Amino acid sequence: MLLRRPRAFVTASLLMAFSIATPIVSLAANAEAQWLPQARSNALLPPTTRAQLYATLDRYLVALKTRDPLKVDWAVHVRNTENNVALMVGDGLWGTITGLGPYDLRYADPITGQVALFTTVTETRETSAMTLRLRVVAGKVSEVETLVVRQSDSGIRFEGQKFEDKPVMNEVLPPAERLPRARMVALADGYFDTLQLNDGTLFTKFHPDCNRVENGVRTTYNPDFAVVPVAKLGCEEQFRMGNYRYDDRLRDRRFPLIDEERGVVLAAAFIDHSGRLTTYQLTDGTTVKSPLNRPHSFYLFEAFKLKDGGIQQIEANFITVPYSMPSPWDDWAP
Repeated sequence: MLLRRPRAFVTASLLMAFSIATPIVSLAANAEAQWLPQARSNALLPPTTRAQLYATLDRYLVALKTRDPLKVDWAVHVRNTENNVALMVGDGLWGTITGLGPYDLRYADPITGQVALFTTVTETRETSAMTLRLRVVAGKVSEVETLVVRQSDSGIRFEGQKFEDKPVMNEVLPPAERLPRARMVALADGYFDTLQLNDGTLFTKFHPDCNRVENGVRTTYNPDFAVVPVAKLGCEEQFRMGNYRYDDRLRDRRFPLIDEERGVVLAAAFIDHSGRLTTYQLTDGTTVKSPLNRPHSFYLFEAFKLKDGGIQQIEANFITVPYSMPSPWDDWAP
């Protein structure tokens, strides 16, 4: 019987560990028992803790603030991007940063070795919202994904930004209230399904107290935010009315970090806008004009706080990128 390498990853050294008298059938059975549906998952990450991940994040931030990448304990191979573009370590923000703000919304996933931060960064005269994701393997940084929402480059300016503490986002859930990882991802993915070609159909569940902050501005229950007229409504009502029909596609969805203790899923994705839609009807029959009339895409990070089986709070940062821009993370796997 032949053992296929893609399924069992059996090597010569592994075979030598068994007695010569061991039947080939037993080898196959043993290999099959250890096989997992996603082959990459066979390579287990070294164990880590939330404290260790936060410590690595803090060291990274110190290095970034002092513009000294040599202070980071890098892995042998590092994948580094800023605003969806692959950069050499030490380029981009490393050469322009003049300060980090006090806003500190952080999450960790010890199972996948991921740690993420929502904060603000200053580059001389401009302060911007920023999301940072690190992958840590054996204490070394192997992946860096940075999103800086520079208003001077933005197609949509978000005025009146307030980077305020959100206790709900940091609340630690009792073990009995935590959802399985797969269910957490399903709720976040369902949010994107609801947003895509939004026609009033809900593919996720919203908590009665759901709120959303985008690029530092609350876009729910906020009648003063004229850029997004539906900001006066709550999460579920916005979607039930079909306000976001102009969001043509939610693609390249990734869910790299699942913070089970805090009930938070970190997602990355793109929203494509073809710009072809001019007017459309809401579910109540009202005819409205699409606010987006040119081809472009949004590259985004969103953190979903889940409680009582629904989405309670959303923290999102996004930037405008060329229409259908590909992702340097399109082959990413946990």
